[in-house]
Amino acid sequence: MNGEAHVEIDEGGVRLAFDTVEVAESVYGEWKQADGHRIELAFLCESREALDRLYNTVLEQGYASHKAPWDAFWGQRYAILYDADGNLISLFAS
Repeated sequence: MNGEAHVEIDEGGVRLAFDTVEVAESVYGEWKQADGHRIELAFLCESREALDRLYNTVLEQGYASHKAPWDAFWGQRYAILYDADGNLISLFAS
């Protein structure tokens, strides 16, 4: 996938597509950098302990936390990190 201008992943009816800025410019005619929070992805972790380990590993790699792991009122363990572009990435476990 690295180096590809366009990549699509189909996971049982959910399709994710990733494009380079150059592809986006060719499709839309221009590219304007968005401000602020543009997308949030949420990832299911195997367990609450696995969530805590992953959260700490991501922090050790230099990424920033939006909200440290907590036990949410809806029953899940939850944490939120920032990716390199400032988007929110959620981790959750039952």
